[in-house]
Amino acid sequence: MPRDYYEVLGVARSADTNEIKTAFRRLARQHHPDVSREAGAEERFKEINEAYEVLADDEKRARYDRFGHAGVNGGGGGGYGPGMGGFGFEDIFDIFNSAFGDTPGGRRRASNSGRDRRVDVTIDFVEAVFGVEKEIEFSRLERCDVCEGSGASEGSRPATCRTCDGSGELRQVQQTFLGSMVRVNTCPNCGGKGSVISQPCRNCDGSGRRRRKAALNVKIPAGVGEGIQIQVRGDGDAGEQGAPPGNLFVVVHVKDHEFFKRKENDIILDISVNVAQATLGDRISVDTVDGPLELSLPPGTQTGKVFRLRGKGIPRLRSDGSNSGRGDQLVYVQVETPTQLTEHQRELFEQLAETFGREISPQAAGRGFFDKVMDFLGGEN
Repeated sequence: MPRDYYEVLGVARSADTNEIKTAFRRLARQHHPDVSREAGAEERFKEINEAYEVLADDEKRARYDRFGHAGVNGGGGGGYGPGMGGFGFEDIFDIFNSAFGDTPGGRRRASNSGRDRRVDVTIDFVEAVFGVEKEIEFSRLERCDVCEGSGASEGSRPATCRTCDGSGELRQVQQTFLGSMVRVNTCPNCGGKGSVISQPCRNCDGSGRRRRKAALNVKIPAGVGEGIQIQVRGDGDAGEQGAPPGNLFVVVHVKDHEFFKRKENDIILDISVNVAQATLGDRISVDTVDGPLELSLPPGTQTGKVFRLRGKGIPRLRSDGSNSGRGDQLVYVQVETPTQLTEHQRELFEQLAETFGREISPQAAGRGFFDKVMDFLGGEN
């Protein structure tokens, strides 16, 4: 098994980067193959280099401190069958689970940070386009105002846990065929908090927090869509004993509009015009989220014609809450064919039909005006 890297460089486990670098330079000069005449100098020099490569890198050093050689070189060669040093697959899984604190008796240290909270809010279509500020109400854990979050009664304070010396963890080094591995367990005495309370606060039963209703004004940016989440940092549950609070996530829901529809950053609007407007052209008023707008219909407008009103759509929302311009509004035209006419209107349409040089068939003479017009238009239904 490779030697301990700290032992190779002759430094303490608490040595800082400068001490490690100094030790490496001294040993490298002493054992360099071009300088040293000792047997095995080359192997010794390689060992020194390997140790320095790990200990001089903060990330590698952290893995080495926790998992030994297995944390930096994947554990030595060889198979993992039952015949390898007496370890079977179940043994290997037990080793890794113990190292990561995943066994029933080996949980990782519990986090004292506050939990995140979620609140759902519903806004209408126009509010989603232009943004809005909404007051939301929700329940969360807040710091106890009697003990100020300490959890201890007045006149007392939490004491450092003697079992774990305030770390909240108990560490045990295990020697395995993979090298030295560290098993980390949550301290059973303090539950991972690092302190114990002998006289708990009566107002919060020693938790340092109490559940209360909170009200908060949240700014919803322009251009939000259905299901988007807005993070409000620090407005979740309070942390335990001064630990950081959680965050609040506001999930936005947008109501459907009576006639506007959304397609990405564009707004879709369907309008209907009569035969005369479509044939002769007209200037009509069209609704937008900014208010009515006059639209010019050219003569001969057909069903399915699309008019684009630039910049009348939905703001393009960036990840930081700002926006970069707006989309467009697309106006889709539907030409309505009349189904009920006065006698005078029917006579006018029949006269119009004759001006196009199309005779109305005798079979159509006894039918209604709508059927005659369909014959005139080529029998389309």
